[in-house]
Amino acid sequence: MTKWTVDEFVQAIISKTETQYGKTIENASINEVYYVVSAIVNEEIKGSWLQTKESYREKQPKQIYYLSLEFLLGGLLESNLLNSGMSKICNEALIKLGFDPAEVYREEHDPGLGNGGLGRLAACFLDSMASLAYPGHGYGIRYRYGMFEQRFINGYQTELPDYWLKNPYPWETRKADEAVKVQFGGTVHMMKRNDGTLECKYENTDMVHAVPYDVPIVGYDNQVVNTLRLWSAEPVTSNEHSNSDESQYYRKLDHNHSIEQISGILYPDDSSEDGKRLRIKQQYFLVAASLRKIVNDYKKNVRQSLTHLPDKVVIQINDTHPSLAIPELMRMLMDDEGFGWDNAWKITTKVFAYTNHTIMSEALEKWPIDMIKSLVPRLYMIIDEINERFCQGIWFDHPELRDNIPAMAVIADDQIHMARLAIVGSFSVNGVAKLHTEILKTQEMKDFYYMYPNRFNNKTNGITHRRWLLMANPRLSGLITETIGPRWLKRPRELTHLLRYIKDRPLLEKLGQIKQENKRELADYIHKSTGIIVDDQSIFDVQIKRLHEYKRQLLNIFHVIYLYNELKENPQLEITPRTFIFGAKAAPSYYFAKEVIKLINTVASIVNHDRSIKDKLKVVFLENYNVSLAEKIIPAADLSEQISTAGKEASGTGNMKMMMNGALTIGTLDGANIEIKNLVGDPNIFIFGLRAEEVYNFYQNGEYVANEIYQNDERVSQILHQLRDGIIGEQELEFKDIYYHILSTNDPYFILKDFDSYVETQQLVDQAYRHSNKWLSKSLVNIAHSGRFSSDRTIQEYATGIWKIEKQ
Repeated sequence: MTKWTVDEFVQAIISKTETQYGKTIENASINEVYYVVSAIVNEEIKGSWLQTKESYREKQPKQIYYLSLEFLLGGLLESNLLNSGMSKICNEALIKLGFDPAEVYREEHDPGLGNGGLGRLAACFLDSMASLAYPGHGYGIRYRYGMFEQRFINGYQTELPDYWLKNPYPWETRKADEAVKVQFGGTVHMMKRNDGTLECKYENTDMVHAVPYDVPIVGYDNQVVNTLRLWSAEPVTSNEHSNSDESQYYRKLDHNHSIEQISGILYPDDSSEDGKRLRIKQQYFLVAASLRKIVNDYKKNVRQSLTHLPDKVVIQINDTHPSLAIPELMRMLMDDEGFGWDNAWKITTKVFAYTNHTIMSEALEKWPIDMIKSLVPRLYMIIDEINERFCQGIWFDHPELRDNIPAMAVIADDQIHMARLAIVGSFSVNGVAKLHTEILKTQEMKDFYYMYPNRFNNKTNGITHRRWLLMANPRLSGLITETIGPRWLKRPRELTHLLRYIKDRPLLEKLGQIKQENKRELADYIHKSTGIIVDDQSIFDVQIKRLHEYKRQLLNIFHVIYLYNELKENPQLEITPRTFIFGAKAAPSYYFAKEVIKLINTVASIVNHDRSIKDKLKVVFLENYNVSLAEKIIPAADLSEQISTAGKEASGTGNMKMMMNGALTIGTLDGANIEIKNLVGDPNIFIFGLRAEEVYNFYQNGEYVANEIYQNDERVSQILHQLRDGIIGEQELEFKDIYYHILSTNDPYFILKDFDSYVETQQLVDQAYRHSNKWLSKSLVNIAHSGRFSSDRTIQEYATGIWKIEKQ
């Protein structure tokens, strides 16, 4: 990419504004300047993008294709400027023209292509693949509507459409000439050819156009630009001139609308039958279109028998959502390419690798047989055969497992178990943290591990330090570079050199000043967006993640209620002022999670307006949590809440982001918290609560009785009575559901059981924060060890341990 001077960039902005909008720069809006700068960066990227594609065509390296239903990219302008080395020049040019760069970058709407950690992880992985010069690409769906825009009305979550494409998305390129056809439904007839092989005939299928939109993924300072391909579902156009009547015309419109719905919305509500059908359609649409592209490229460029496909292609399945790729490749190899079952299966099981992201068996996808049969009948036939051969293999080769066949079968209880399909059809199965992988091997998938011990491996998640430190926290990254030099930017493990400075008072003071400036900026944002005035000298206690019972936002707000009760009883109580910051979305049909949101907002309205507690507590629930909001919150966090029930969180990545920005973690021994603790040491993290094995034992032996804690712990009973009796809430019955849910289900996520340990550990946090230099020293230890959690390390492990691909 070419080197610019500030004056050249200024001139480029002026010139592009005139040609693109017919305006002088003085009359241009901030939004127009955003699109102008994006166009300049796009032009700069395109040469490297084309060069990267040509290099892959010429060299024919083995390539990785990452299939995911989510890619939570965040804003790309600032990231692309950073990775292409144009960030400083652009900022200076914009300032010279009288624009605030931050305001220009804020014009970008976060692409609605993901929901939480799964999608953000996928985006980090793409960034690291490109930055490490690995030939790797993403495949996803171009949803027109994202998760939803979250608004609070009377404290309740209200969902509004997230039409992120209402304005042009400057980073995508439509590739209509590379569209492929995907077919659904109909009937399948198997016919014998003259040579004795079987031919598959389809009738009355529903044909859909999968039209690709390509987004460049820019590597950091290396001229590599990989591709994220997003598929859009569109009707297959017909050239027939129809004299059909009006009813047929409207039927056609309805049909076209149903097709467009396939790429219409991220995560349709699958609590209904129609929602489930749409979800299956999305999953098959993604894998069918992506595999057609992958196989076509192989045949066009490699020009070898598909027997050698595993030598050039590896496909990573991100969670179970793309698992239908396994039978779809079997279908293509047998029906389109003439392979027999054994050879097709040999190829398929050498191509696919599967990442598991959940421990909870209830969260593992299962689809009704009848739905799969009606939507993808040929795939059902193949899945049925996979299941039959797999179960026979257990029966004959592992007689000791015969009794376990119903719990291992791909098809069981009139459902297709997608995780089992992914395990059976892949050569690698990885967890995303050491504890998670061990639980998979010893509990959730122990029979599969017994059968395939060499398939299971661990790849602890990571985050891209370029976005989450260099871009999100320029003050801190500047101090780091000033202290240890710039090598950490490409070798994040070199952040450990900061350990030399954990007793360096001048450096710790600078670190404290940076944190304070970040907190001041977040406090200003909170005031502007919510009207709430928070003390930027208080502890910024942050929990930002998807709202789910196992993540235990309820435990957090119970602690807030406890502190409030203490202050009401004794207004002179000496506690360090604290600001509790929440960010989370609840799935629209997840009633209990939405009740927790209402509770947090209700507690906030009580606490924030009670002058008697002298502003010692503030509670802020920021609306519409997304990547851009996370980039504002994380650099300002003092305390990182990672308080899931032990054994439930696969890994977590928010814990890594906040650690990297100097927050201290309060958490259970769950997911990657364990690995953080092992690196930073006990004095530099706050651990509480049950261990995973204790949780497991309670589930097994049934000895936990929540009612006993309710009866014997006055703090707990007071909080629950406040919920039951309407003391918290505008209406008497407002939070009775939470009260009854905890006691009637015996507190399945151990909120009451861990409450005492949590409160005690929070008191340790309070005491530790009062010793500024010691706290800052602990903070620096966390930053120094955070390089271990760069997604560069994770991708390096995938590349060498699973994919067997090489840097280009």
